Amino acid sequence: MTDERKIIRVVDVMKEKYDVVDGLSTVRDVLVHMRHVETKCVIVDKRDGNDEYGIVVLADIARHVLAVNKSPDRVSVYEIMTKPAVTVNPEMNIRHASRLFARLGLSRAPVVNGSGEIIGIVSHTDMVLKGMLKLI
Repeated sequence: MTDERKIIRVVDVMKEKYDVVDGLSTVRDVLVHMRHVETKCVIVDKRDGNDEYGIVVLADIARHVLAVNKSPDRVSVYEIMTKPAVTVNPEMNIRHASRLFARLGLSRAPVVNGSGEIIGIVSHTDMVLKGMLKLI
């Protein structure tokens, strides 16, 4: 008996638009930018070719700035980011990506091609709302 489940890949559900910020940006700068583009995370750019990408999600800002009563003007993104960011391959099955997210406690991750370039971002929401509808 063969398993003929339809495979939905990360590339099929990811968002191609994402925002990259400098690690020296303040949390306030990032919040203003995030509100403007209506996003829930930003990618923190590499400092050089030997560095890794970072990521900041709204929960990081809530946990490390709001909950501890720090000023968003005095906290830099590099202080609260997750680095290196866990990345996923665009060809990964969304079932596997969802398991990875659950195991590592992720809500979203950059999608990186074979050259190490970010080509998009994927979230649990994308996988569930876009991906599962294709499976049903």
